[in-house]
Amino acid sequence: MFRCVPLGLPQTIRACLFDLDGVITQTAKVHARAWKQVFDEFLQTRGQPAFDPMHDYDDYVDGKPRTDGVRSFLESRHITVPDEAVEDMAERKDRLFLDLIHRHGVQTYDGTVRYVHSARAAGLKVAVVSSSKHTTDVLRAAKLDGLFDGQVDGNVAEREHLRGKPAPDTYLKAAEMLDATAPKSAVYEDALAGVEAGRAGGFGLVIGIDRVGQAEALRRHGADIVVNDLAELMAD
Repeated sequence: MFRCVPLGLPQTIRACLFDLDGVITQTAKVHARAWKQVFDEFLQTRGQPAFDPMHDYDDYVDGKPRTDGVRSFLESRHITVPDEAVEDMAERKDRLFLDLIHRHGVQTYDGTVRYVHSARAAGLKVAVVSSSKHTTDVLRAAKLDGLFDGQVDGNVAEREHLRGKPAPDTYLKAAEMLDATAPKSAVYEDALAGVEAGRAGGFGLVIGIDRVGQAEALRRHGADIVVNDLAELMAD
């Protein structure tokens, strides 16, 4: 049984767990731009086609810890490199990303920001869940710091040895922070690995946000509901 107003959630849901890039902030485009620069420089030395900032990013990189993203993409091209090279590409991408957000700032998705405020007004707890170690910097740049009741980011994951998405560990940790169980929590994700994590963790509802025309893929990977923007789930 779903609420008609204002959030489209089962009555049992007590906590809302939001991915950052592509759900709250428009930093997914910045991440993709940084990855493209790093991978294209490498791929040119191998005579391989360029990195596709839409499909390659969504299929192999989005939502994953940086080194996992590097390995996943290189595996898709049947390329094996030493661990040192993986770390080097991940660190170079990180430097490029920070430079880009510091120079150009961070845009948000207005529908999500309004949805988060509505969730808080409805008495629900909210958390942000991201593989990024720069989650605090991004939220501050987007003027959203202090909005969330909990935060699980790359620093927490590293400190507590949590597996990255598509494993459910980070989302389960966020639910724990909010004193909620997985069945009483909703996950909001735009990444295929993220909706997989939501399904694997047994969460009460997994909502996929389709930013790039992959609605069916989001459903196949575990989304219960797919929308183009969270504003669609709010009352007029």
